[in-house]
Amino acid sequence: MSDTIDEKIKNYRTAPFDARFPNTNQTRNCYQNYLDFHRCNKALSAKDQDTAPCDWYQRVYMSLCPVSWVTKWDDQLEAGSFAGKI
Repeated sequence: MSDTIDEKIKNYRTAPFDARFPNTNQTRNCYQNYLDFHRCNKALSAKDQDTAPCDWYQRVYMSLCPVSWVTKWDDQLEAGSFAGKI
């Protein structure tokens, strides 16, 4: 199973279609994948498991989100003022 996940991540090109976000505006998709990445990391780290499957979310949000948004959110996470629930 992990071989197929690693292979998919390695061959990743751009964000695939997500039925939760069918419209052209992908702002919500960007934000949701950012949250999912950090939630995945938090959950797997708490169980002392490999966080490699979380890389998928990171690749998706990095391809969808403007870099300025990600930088701002990362700064807010470090400062403890991020509005999202992670």
